[in-house]
Amino acid sequence: MSGSNRGGCLCGKVSYTTKGALRGVVYCHCSQCRRQTGHVLAATNVALADISIEGEEALVWYAASDFARRGFCGTCGSVLFWKHNDLDVISVTAGTFDTPSGLVGESHIFVADKGDYYEISDGLPQFERSTPS
Repeated sequence: MSGSNRGGCLCGKVSYTTKGALRGVVYCHCSQCRRQTGHVLAATNVALADISIEGEEALVWYAASDFARRGFCGTCGSVLFWKHNDLDVISVTAGTFDTPSGLVGESHIFVADKGDYYEISDGLPQFERSTPS
């Protein structure tokens, strides 16, 4: 998907605009994503140079590991971003984009950690841990 897209949190204090190509949606089933979202994290990603974030004073970053941090709205709690410390891309949660987003599913990662209360049956590629790349 390319072009320009907008999105933001539930209360509107944090918003963003992306430009250019977005990756397909990757569904993460790791225990950290499940605990943060209550189910599965669905996210695309964009180059840091291609995202503009407004309301950064309301954005809170949580370092859930030594290599990445998670961004959420400090007012309403909306999960917005996942950022690897060493990469020049940022993951943006798919459900926070305004519609139509044009996003499509790409794959499932960390399926070895998925919850025991659901099945993955959409036919998308599944990876035990992360994607090969």
